[in-house]
Amino acid sequence: MKYSKLDAKDYIRENMKGIWAAALNPFNDDFSLNEAGLRSNIRHWIDDLGIEGLFIAGKQGEFFSMSLAERKRNFEIAVEETAGKAGTIMSCSDQNMDTVIELAKHAQDVGADSIVVHAPVLHFVNDRDETLYEYYRYICDQVDIGIAMWSHPDSGYLMSPELCARIAGLPNIVAIKYSVPREMYAELTRLAGDRILVSTASEDEWFDNIVELGWRLYLCSSPPYLLQTRNDQRMREYTELAMRGEIEKAREVRDSLEPVRKALKGTRPGGKPQAHQKYWQELLGQAGGPVRRPMLQLTEEEKAVTKTAFESCGLKL
Repeated sequence: MKYSKLDAKDYIRENMKGIWAAALNPFNDDFSLNEAGLRSNIRHWIDDLGIEGLFIAGKQGEFFSMSLAERKRNFEIAVEETAGKAGTIMSCSDQNMDTVIELAKHAQDVGADSIVVHAPVLHFVNDRDETLYEYYRYICDQVDIGIAMWSHPDSGYLMSPELCARIAGLPNIVAIKYSVPREMYAELTRLAGDRILVSTASEDEWFDNIVELGWRLYLCSSPPYLLQTRNDQRMREYTELAMRGEIEKAREVRDSLEPVRKALKGTRPGGKPQAHQKYWQELLGQAGGPVRRPMLQLTEEEKAVTKTAFESCGLKL
């Protein structure tokens, strides 16, 4: 641990800044974890793209199809490759509390900076807010590492800003990935922005969140390494311009990325987000590979459409 439980909020506020990306996990043709490809991707993201931190083993990384041992190994590789160069936030999300705690303790033991835990799917629950407060309180009691909440429609509900603000009072709750409508995360920023870092995964809204909400953390999704290359880092450029207060210059750079955004999002089949993004990675020269079941692979026709859009979107390789 790089800090004590009582210092968690201060440490994370000082060190969790800038653009953080959610890592896709490359798999080999036999569906085993491509460790060499993962290491290569991480080095590219940090050394070439300047990404400040990585969200490891989340939904983008297909944690739901990985064994407990694989998830732990995923943490270890990320800590090794980011050491001294970038931060880490490890997803310990699971429906089974024992698994959450085991992963959280492993993240703490191997030197991760923080963890994130998705709000669970709840069954037959009436006292939802109290259930969720107790859920995060219990995890906080078991470990010292900083913990980020994560509220997303996948849980079947959204945590209210008021509930999140209450949970933010726990000593090692340090952040939230709040995948909700903008008015909700703006309200939480007002209620608890002095106690936790509030962020969301939408690159489309990142510029406005810097300018209007004073955010300094992008947490987290794949655009930082899908919209950028070694020779074309417009997301980083507009981020730095906006944070320096050069708003119109930042807006111009942000807007120049629209053809790339449209190519990426416009060719993505609705039910195949990871498969599509992995193929886009391959077009960029990164390690991608297949997805694991239950996710679906891209068809050859879908790949052809994506490749055509990629080649004409104006991204400099």
